[in-house]
Amino acid sequence: MDQFTRNYSIALGILIIVAVGFWLRASWQPQVWDFNTVLESDSKLSSYPYQFKLRSLENGVAVLSTPRSPQFPAIQFLEVIYPNLHGKAQDDPAMIAAQQELIDHQKRAMGLALAQPGVTRVEWELDVRWLADHGVHSSPTAP
Repeated sequence: MDQFTRNYSIALGILIIVAVGFWLRASWQPQVWDFNTVLESDSKLSSYPYQFKLRSLENGVAVLSTPRSPQFPAIQFLEVIYPNLHGKAQDDPAMIAAQQELIDHQKRAMGLALAQPGVTRVEWELDVRWLADHGVHSSPTAP
């Protein structure tokens, strides 16, 4: 092996090691993993068709996943998890009950998050991956 190839290989190897180090540091979030275990082990939340997840925890702000947002109405999500609601009006008693059930579960996840040490606020992030995995194509920035 000539000197250029050796030096190039060493530099490339160092660059790869540094990149992997940064990636590991960014993805190493034991608090997030521990809290997701709390959410998964909660009997009320674990029985719901959508599993809320902690996405990140920084500076006292817990970012939780949600299947709805102002840009993606709950009614569309509810039709996915409860096919019998498909085509029902928003003021249909079954739809209202399903919306209240979603609200109750979301409040419970929020309460569990706020009960964690150091958490002062909860923000919600639309779970576009879950929606896509269930055949719903949405954009968190769509009007």
